Amino acid sequence: MLKVSDQEKQEIIRYLEADKELPEKYRFLLFEDKREVELVWNGKTNEVCNVVLPFQTIEQVDEPRQEKTRTLMDFIDNRGRQLKGWANKLIWGDNKLILSSLKNGPLREEIENQGGLKLIYIDPPFDVGADFSMDIAIGKDTFTKQPNILEEIAYRDTWGKGTDSFISMIYERLVLMRDLLAEDGSIYVHCDWRVNSFIRLALDEIFGPNNFLNQISWKRTPFAGSSKARAAKYPTNQDSIFLFSRTNNYTFNQQFTPHSNEYLERFKNPDNDPNGPWQSVSLKTYSQETFDRLKAEKKLIAPQRKGAGWRYKWYLSETKGKQVEDIWVDINLTNPMAQERVDYPTQKPEALLARIIKASSNEGDLVADFFCGSGTTAAVAEKLGRKWICTDLGKFAIHTTRKRMIGVQRQLKNSHKPYRAFEILNLGKYERQHFVGINPNLRQEEQLKQLQEKEAAFLTLILNAYHAEKVKNFTAFHGKKSGRLVAIGPVNLPVTRLFVEEIILECRKKHITRVDILGFEFEMGLFPNVLDEARAKGIDIAPKYIPAEVFDKRAIEKNQVVFHDVSFIEVKPHLTPAKKGRSATLAVELTDFSVFYSQDSIVHAEEILAKKKTGSKIIVEKGQIVKLVKDKKGVVHRDQLTRHWTDWIDYWSVDFDFESKREIIRVQHPESDEIEEQWTGDYIFENEWQSFRTKKDRSLDLTSVALECTPGRRKVAVKVVDIFGNDTMTIMEVTV
Repeated sequence: MLKVSDQEKQEIIRYLEADKELPEKYRFLLFEDKREVELVWNGKTNEVCNVVLPFQTIEQVDEPRQEKTRTLMDFIDNRGRQLKGWANKLIWGDNKLILSSLKNGPLREEIENQGGLKLIYIDPPFDVGADFSMDIAIGKDTFTKQPNILEEIAYRDTWGKGTDSFISMIYERLVLMRDLLAEDGSIYVHCDWRVNSFIRLALDEIFGPNNFLNQISWKRTPFAGSSKARAAKYPTNQDSIFLFSRTNNYTFNQQFTPHSNEYLERFKNPDNDPNGPWQSVSLKTYSQETFDRLKAEKKLIAPQRKGAGWRYKWYLSETKGKQVEDIWVDINLTNPMAQERVDYPTQKPEALLARIIKASSNEGDLVADFFCGSGTTAAVAEKLGRKWICTDLGKFAIHTTRKRMIGVQRQLKNSHKPYRAFEILNLGKYERQHFVGINPNLRQEEQLKQLQEKEAAFLTLILNAYHAEKVKNFTAFHGKKSGRLVAIGPVNLPVTRLFVEEIILECRKKHITRVDILGFEFEMGLFPNVLDEARAKGIDIAPKYIPAEVFDKRAIEKNQVVFHDVSFIEVKPHLTPAKKGRSATLAVELTDFSVFYSQDSIVHAEEILAKKKTGSKIIVEKGQIVKLVKDKKGVVHRDQLTRHWTDWIDYWSVDFDFESKREIIRVQHPESDEIEEQWTGDYIFENEWQSFRTKKDRSLDLTSVALECTPGRRKVAVKVVDIFGNDTMTIMEVTV
């Protein structure tokens, strides 16, 4: 029965006839699903992303190599393939598009086949003033790498506009996470005093206040703030972690901590205090063998009074201990010297995630972290026998997590414990197509017209970001900058040899000698051979990567988009012929790696130092990292930190048979909704051997192990990840 008077009914009719919105009060009078309390902010909308994009599998890791260096003749590595079952997923990209594609796309079926997503933990960057730069070790010095512009815009500029922009961002993603959770799943959201009140209201609204379980207060570590901060107010030293369930049927395993020695000391004589942490056990409770074992393990304590029915008392702390409550004071931030430390700025301790994962999931369950950072959730989930999905917008975060997970795999393998393969995915060209896509609901003529407009807008976008001007009357070129013509590759395909050959052909016809080629991807194995061919014809070609930041107009407006030159890898095969009773083997040696990055300049650094009495600054200029130091006499000294090409390499890996595994994507048919499998024409990089630097071990093997190979011709792929987290791949053909 609606509580609406006749006068109010007439008023409603007048509003409807005038095609006007109803006043806010009628929302609570007319609708059953009304909210008595609601979080409202500028720009709030009920629209949630429903885009479905295919996931590209760019790498698979399922057999970590031995950590010890093996020479060509010392060690024969064998392929170990996880042929079926769930492969854990590390996904690079915008988590809004990832969540939408997971929720609505073909991968959802695979998630449900694993029992559904049982647990989500997220620790979104909530400090709008945070510093997302990274410290990178170069020899004995540390270079500060500036953040990826996409990260900086997403995590600082957007949220820095105000709390409403932060809430708008997190609200839509929380809705997607709720819809992706299993019915018996739960979510932990980690935040601090800056946004915890808003996060709580958003979670109440999305999950419902009846599904609120806990607000956990985590005391991080002894307060390390300034004395001024201490004097102004009570020192702030806690984070909030909100726990919500999807429904009232959820997984929860009680967690316990051992009783303290002080607590146990109070009950040293169980006979005098029967309410202590003991459980009475008679001699007849256990077999003699069990009884003797418990005594040997000091789990039984003899009473002081011995009489008829001699009894022992069992430490309850050995079975359960003290139940963990909602105030956590026993987990500190990761110690700088801890083995798990990877020097990622927002890294959380593994003990924190272990408690959460143990409490709200069971072995074999699927857990997820959509702001994974350094990969702590993935590392702990793997060690505890859970399956996982982890995503991050930052490429460096994905690389950090990849190294960390290979390290975890190695530890588990060496301990003869099970581990699971993981694959690295992204939305790649499909995400770029989404940015410049056309409306599929338009008629064919209108679609063609819109496609032409989108392509023109795309070219304009790239040229503006590159600070180039448009040119006409060329077949292969789109712009001009500083006396060099500019050609832009396709948005959804790699720059191919054919594309470059057409550029060379027009260069020779029109006597063009200097060219920049901009592309999102380049055909593997294209360089440096093609560049040498062009140079022999008097043409200087400079290939450059188009960064994903070009799709964010704020990055362009701030002049923050950097087009990096393509790096070059040189490798050398080492073949050992087959002998009697022994197959031929192949090892790969990394012989050179060239980069051309710039971050800041020597001139600008010297201008800054000129204003100081003393000081130092590290910059990157044309592929060299240089440290400038101003001494007490005012003299600026230059010290080149990258003295060898290997200084640029953080990680490299080998796929000894690159074309052995096709990349198959699953696409939902737009009309029938059936799932179709399509070969993209690409292959998955199967990571069979890798060497990388860690915090404690900065060494790098430059020759892989030798792998037994069957006779024939094969393609070997080598991937190098530099200290900035950017990866480059090359392919060589080898006949065994």
